[in-house]
Amino acid sequence: MSGGAPEVRVAGGTIETVELARGRFRAQFLNLGATLRILEVPDRDGMPANVMLGFKDLEAYRGAPRFYGAIAGRYANRIGGGRFTLDDSAYQLACNDGPNSLHSGPLGFDQQFWRVEAQDAHSVTFSVESPDGFNGFPGTLRAQVRYALEEDGLAIVLTATTDKPTIVNLTSHGYFNLSGEASGATILDHLLQIPAARFTPVDVTQIPTGALQAVGGTPFDFRTPHAVGRDIAVEDEQLRIGAGYDHNFVLDGHFGSVRRIATLFDPDSGRVMDVHSTEAGVQLYTGNFLAGGAPGTSGRVYGAHDGLCLEPQRFPDSPNQPEFPSARLDPGQTYRHEIALRFRVAETAEAAFPLD
Repeated sequence: MSGGAPEVRVAGGTIETVELARGRFRAQFLNLGATLRILEVPDRDGMPANVMLGFKDLEAYRGAPRFYGAIAGRYANRIGGGRFTLDDSAYQLACNDGPNSLHSGPLGFDQQFWRVEAQDAHSVTFSVESPDGFNGFPGTLRAQVRYALEEDGLAIVLTATTDKPTIVNLTSHGYFNLSGEASGATILDHLLQIPAARFTPVDVTQIPTGALQAVGGTPFDFRTPHAVGRDIAVEDEQLRIGAGYDHNFVLDGHFGSVRRIATLFDPDSGRVMDVHSTEAGVQLYTGNFLAGGAPGTSGRVYGAHDGLCLEPQRFPDSPNQPEFPSARLDPGQTYRHEIALRFRVAETAEAAFPLD
């Protein structure tokens, strides 16, 4: 087990906003967590609406365990027992999800103040440094995220370097509602497609069992688009464990290349979001525990399923699962994860999900 870890505490500071606009899109970011707080996208009639969940009061982001729009790290998702071994050294992480570490324990990247490294009319780059031993992780990790508004949406590039062998898994933890954050609609009627023939089933503490299970004949088959809520309440042990969808999908296509990994369509507004990523997996979380909490951006208190997450990433618990894609990062290497949120409009489901 590593020793001599520094005290775990969030850096003091003032929560500040950065706003970008380009054509039909407007975005607002926070220096706390390098958070994407607002993303305004037009509907089929050209009317813009914010499609991200978040808090109305900026101070609610401080210490809140919701991860609304934040960068999750140093290791996004769960690590079983908060433990892993690297080069024969055992490391114990801070645990914050029962017996497990979730998004790197308390005061992860979502609760750190990131520095604005660069900014222009259409982009902003944030950086953060995580010291050796913080929350139990080895190595001083230097991470950056660059957000760039493009003609059809938002591009996100995550990079990181280390001074000693470590593990890293960074993602953008946005909650989406294409009807609009203020609409009062849930995401259960959104249509979703994920090109994944397998998923990683979990145990009762939501740690992957190590199996790669075929989605065919299960509620996890989103290869053909259908409503998110169609099967969410069926009798299924995996859905019972997560109280809905909270699972990693094993993406088709070449890990490391940018490709479409999900498409989400809201029939009411006509908004379509195509998610692209270089990563091997995507975590679908259907906002099963959103009810209650501080008021959302528009002043409304959210209910269950008012938003969903599509988090591209390495598989949960990869450091303990040798058959999963490795999350190791060594000195001299650069971790890089590219994400793109591409938006368009469609009149029908047929138009929203064209054949690739």
